[in-house]
Amino acid sequence: MAGQQFQYDDSGNTFFYFLTSFVGLIVIPATYYLWPRDQNAEQLRLKSLRRVHGRCLWYRLRLMKSQQSIVPTLKKAALLFGWAVFLLLAYKVSKLDREYQEYNPYEVLNLDPGASLSEIKKQYRVLSLKFHPDKGGDEATIHENCQTTSLAIASFLFLLSCVFLPQGTWWYRSIRYSGDQILINTTQLFMHFMYKTPNMNMKRLAMVLTAAFEFDPRSNKEATIRPTDNIEVPQLIRELGNINVKKKEPPFCYPYSLKARVLVLAHLARMDVSEELEEDQRFVVRKSPALLQEMINVGCQLTMMANSRGGFHAPRLVTIENCMKLTQMIVQGLQESKSPLLQLPHFEEEHLRYCISKKYKVRSLQDLVSLKDSDRRSMLRFLGEEKYDEVMAVLGSFPHITMDTKLQVLDDEDSNNITAGSIVTVTVTLTRKRMAVRSDSITDSSKAKTKVWQNKSKGAKKTAKSKKKKLTKKKATPAPAKTKQANGNVAGNVPVKEEEDEASDKGSDSDEGEANKDSPSERDEDSDKQSDTEVDEMGGDDEEEWEALQQSIQRRERALLETKSKVTHPVYSLYFPEEKQEWWWLYIADRRDQTLVSMPYHVCTLKDTEEVELKFPAPSKTGNYQYSVILRSDSYMGLDQIKPLKLEVHEAKAMLDNHPQWDIPDTEEEDEEQEDSDGIEESEDDDEDND
Repeated sequence: MAGQQFQYDDSGNTFFYFLTSFVGLIVIPATYYLWPRDQNAEQLRLKSLRRVHGRCLWYRLRLMKSQQSIVPTLKKAALLFGWAVFLLLAYKVSKLDREYQEYNPYEVLNLDPGASLSEIKKQYRVLSLKFHPDKGGDEATIHENCQTTSLAIASFLFLLSCVFLPQGTWWYRSIRYSGDQILINTTQLFMHFMYKTPNMNMKRLAMVLTAAFEFDPRSNKEATIRPTDNIEVPQLIRELGNINVKKKEPPFCYPYSLKARVLVLAHLARMDVSEELEEDQRFVVRKSPALLQEMINVGCQLTMMANSRGGFHAPRLVTIENCMKLTQMIVQGLQESKSPLLQLPHFEEEHLRYCISKKYKVRSLQDLVSLKDSDRRSMLRFLGEEKYDEVMAVLGSFPHITMDTKLQVLDDEDSNNITAGSIVTVTVTLTRKRMAVRSDSITDSSKAKTKVWQNKSKGAKKTAKSKKKKLTKKKATPAPAKTKQANGNVAGNVPVKEEEDEASDKGSDSDEGEANKDSPSERDEDSDKQSDTEVDEMGGDDEEEWEALQQSIQRRERALLETKSKVTHPVYSLYFPEEKQEWWWLYIADRRDQTLVSMPYHVCTLKDTEEVELKFPAPSKTGNYQYSVILRSDSYMGLDQIKPLKLEVHEAKAMLDNHPQWDIPDTEEEDEEQEDSDGIEESEDDDEDND
């Protein structure tokens, strides 16, 4: 080893190749993911939302951020600088002189191409002793080997820094978070307390929510504990009143949980907080809807486990519905007991006395919409013209959902017959319209409907009277049966059986010659024609059911293949710090037993129309059941809908052991035996012929 010297690549060609590859692998994906999007389109979108959402907190924060932020400019400058470095390195590499030599192992060993294996081994041993570093080998050969080794080490370091370290970071993050980006420890915490307290009131629910590990600085770097919290948080506690501060149950007694609970309750009470706490409050409020959605998922999982395994009580329906209500309250910044009218701008507590007076009795948004314009303007006289127009614009942007339900049993011969234990499918069609459009259409369509209904009733009375007169006249002068059926169809109130009885009675009063006018063969032909028409009608009904089934299957397949955007309609929320999209929960429940019948479906793609299928097993006992199809908003208070669903469960059909398809005639069995015997004889004859 003494006297050994190493020489490296003095020209630096290898380093330039490595550096060019390294810079390129950083700049190219960074440009795709980090290049600022078109800011003009966002500005135009915000401008279009100004009239309705101009007073919302999220809108003001977004507008302020887009105007004052220099981050897009810095991103563009950094990316352009990276591209300049990359192009410069690529130009440098293109000018490097490289000598390409074909690798010939026989030339390295100083052997002829046709040398034998023994000669190759012998020459290799000789050259290895000659060029070994301990024997003072050739410097050029050693330098080439060292250069190859350094390139391999550099490649390994590059892979380590660019591939393995990010993969390790991603893996560490993935094992801590669930698919909905909720800490797994938080999910386990929710499951523990929902299992421990199946019937959870709103106060207890707020405590469990704010105990999430997302608000703990030890688990989430975004959460903060400030030195000033020891002064400001107790002050808020005194203003709020009783919030179970002395509760010693962990983790409710931990400082991070207490702080988060105080900030959420102050948000619901619309209290002013300091600038330091305001930033922390926005963080807690922004995280809460996703955490409450996780609590709903946990409640559904526990319900399914209780239904399948048993052994413990599933969370009550009121617990899951309280999670939904708390989401609405947090998005709107309102307490549960407050009026939904406070979601509108310029409405304060003292203004509600004008609305709930004996003259107007307006307690909900729907009541406000249904008022006449003159009465509404008179009631809201405390608002100026500009404020009144703004309130009307906001009210007009609120959603009005119509919900149509269809109950059936798919993949069954009789889809309308619900048997015990069958899988019931409730297809719910949701149609979203603006509340202002609904108010106009209701006033017009209701009048039109009443007029049509009145006309129909009068017409029905007239036809009934005329029918009675015709019947009295026809007793004296009877008419053929065909005209009677036609008159009965026009009236629409006489059953078919009664028409047949009247026809038979009148036929007996007529002459015998006319009664026996048709021969037996003609009567048989008429009966055949009637049976053919009945078969055609039944076939038409089957074809319609088959087409409807195929269409529903195609819709389901398209829904599975399509990836719909979750951007629906921005929610009007005065105190929520982030833009919230308008989503809904849809489920079926038994409100008498306080249980879920179908798991809540989170409708996140309702723009205009959406079709949702809710499936659940029918009860095992026959009888009539009263369920409810419930639609709840995750953003607005006072817009929930409940529609009754009646379920009549029949006894399941017994399996037929002696079905006709299993009855094989004796003659067919004899023929099969005869064929088998003939086949055997033929095979024996063939064997004899072969012999």
